[in-house]
Amino acid sequence: MKRLVYVWFLASVAALGGFLFGFDTAVISGALSPLIQYFDLASQPVFQGWLVSSVVLGSVVGALLSGYSADRFGRKPTLVWVGILFFMSSIGSAVSDTFVMFICFRLVAGVAVGMAAMVSPLYIAEVAPVAIRGRMVALNQFALTIGILVAYFSNNFIGSMVSDQVHALASLFAPVEIWRMMLGAAAIPSLVFLLLLVFMPESPRFLMLIQRDSAAFNILRKLNGSQMAQKEMQLSRSTMAGTTISVGGLFKPPLRMTTFIALYLAIVSQLSGIDLVLHYGPLILERAGFSFMDSLGGQLVFGVVLVVFTLLAMWKVDTLGRRPLLFAGNAGICITLLLIGYLFTDDAFSETGLLVAIACFVACFAFSMGPIPWIVMAELFPTKVRGQAMALATFSLFGANWIIAQLFPVSMEYLGESATFWLLAVITLPTFIFIWKYLPETKGKTMEEEVQ
Repeated sequence: MKRLVYVWFLASVAALGGFLFGFDTAVISGALSPLIQYFDLASQPVFQGWLVSSVVLGSVVGALLSGYSADRFGRKPTLVWVGILFFMSSIGSAVSDTFVMFICFRLVAGVAVGMAAMVSPLYIAEVAPVAIRGRMVALNQFALTIGILVAYFSNNFIGSMVSDQVHALASLFAPVEIWRMMLGAAAIPSLVFLLLLVFMPESPRFLMLIQRDSAAFNILRKLNGSQMAQKEMQLSRSTMAGTTISVGGLFKPPLRMTTFIALYLAIVSQLSGIDLVLHYGPLILERAGFSFMDSLGGQLVFGVVLVVFTLLAMWKVDTLGRRPLLFAGNAGICITLLLIGYLFTDDAFSETGLLVAIACFVACFAFSMGPIPWIVMAELFPTKVRGQAMALATFSLFGANWIIAQLFPVSMEYLGESATFWLLAVITLPTFIFIWKYLPETKGKTMEEEVQ
């Protein structure tokens, strides 16, 4: 029982990186309309795209840095930098006076997001016992969804507070500047994250990489007991033997197929369009006729659905397995995207129907394409290349995310809502073949057994 509590503590603290990831990327959704007004971007969809995609572009850089930092300096020091960058960017964004200054600080936030996206699940995967590893890594995605939901609640509360002038702080901001309070709120969880990291040990597998076997064994023993700790030490040592593999080596046998699987999952999880809902949700609902405050309320519904169905993934991923959840989720994503596009047509338009369809889309993503790609990516690669391999996959994920985030306002403007969502539905179709033919089931295997 004591060991289980310790595992949950380490996983929960690391997952705060996921919480900050979710909060910092989702908070922009409620701030988007006020930002468009403040910077006078109503007729400039490309610049509207930059308000959202700047974080994603920074995430691409963060993902590239994360692999080197995690393998060179360690998982824990990298998480410390994540907390520092989140704190700096939240304060900087909130006090920005120009569009360029705002974008620069959102780029810094993106670097933190990119690093957190890779290092938090990596750390959790390396400390979690095999029997509950899927659930533990899914905890990071769950924390991410909690961060998203808290951001939506925060936005809704601040929006109500400023519009109704019900709090003394509201007098500090004109309604069009409520984005300052929304974005600055991330400073509080950033400080909490930094304080809790003081009590975290380094990942035992990183300690083995730097030849600190005694320290690694002591941590593994606290996590798994002496017998399992010895077994994991032996398995890890066997996979670390041999020459160091470069990034180019990830595209050669025996890792080529593993790399393909990781990159495909990373990219297709973003091409599903989930971040369009998370980032542009209120804007989408406003285009459908919702008022600003009603659109924030609708976004709260999406946040609650995201949390609830991520819990479903955590509950079932270690019993049902990765493949069945991915297959069912992808089917639901495809169907709901088609439905959303249909409901945007003049003949079928329905505000309530659209809200329900988007909520169903979020639910299908939350128990499949949300947590499971991160779990599989953390499980597939051997210890000696896991950091750089996950960094490459994370880089690809955010690269796809940036393209989608940047082009979405343009697509809505020139293709229209229906065609945009139908195009996303078509993109999901090859994933059925991929899951059936190429994706291995990693349920119940140690990380080293999976790559041998």
